[in-house]
Amino acid sequence: MVETDAPHRATNRGPGRLLIAVYLLFAIAATSRAGLQIATRFDEAPVAYLLSALAAVIYIVAAAGLARAGHGGRRVALVCCSVEFVGVIGVGILSLTDKALFPDETVWSQFGSGYGYIPLVLPALGLFWLWRTRNDPA
Repeated sequence: MVETDAPHRATNRGPGRLLIAVYLLFAIAATSRAGLQIATRFDEAPVAYLLSALAAVIYIVAAAGLARAGHGGRRVALVCCSVEFVGVIGVGILSLTDKALFPDETVWSQFGSGYGYIPLVLPALGLFWLWRTRNDPA
């Protein structure tokens, strides 16, 4: 299928490669953490561990969308980065206000403090990169 709208600048070039690499690194970290927690201690904090697994899936799909670089990839990355940003803010607030809901940390707890706040910054960078590489109307 041929896309009729003008192509966007590639999201997988230049700094986009570093962004994709960080997303892949976080995908590995979140998948490993969630997998271990779900396998060994799921009954202790199921909401927290399932949210970490969700974060892992979002990181994987966002990286794939950014790497794909076409119109569909941009759309996927935009949705993932947006959901991720809302998730980090929402879980960050809830993890500070309702500690009973999160007896153990998630990737997004306290705005990603356990990961140096990178989970908070990463979707903002992703959204900025998608905006930066958009096609300017002629």
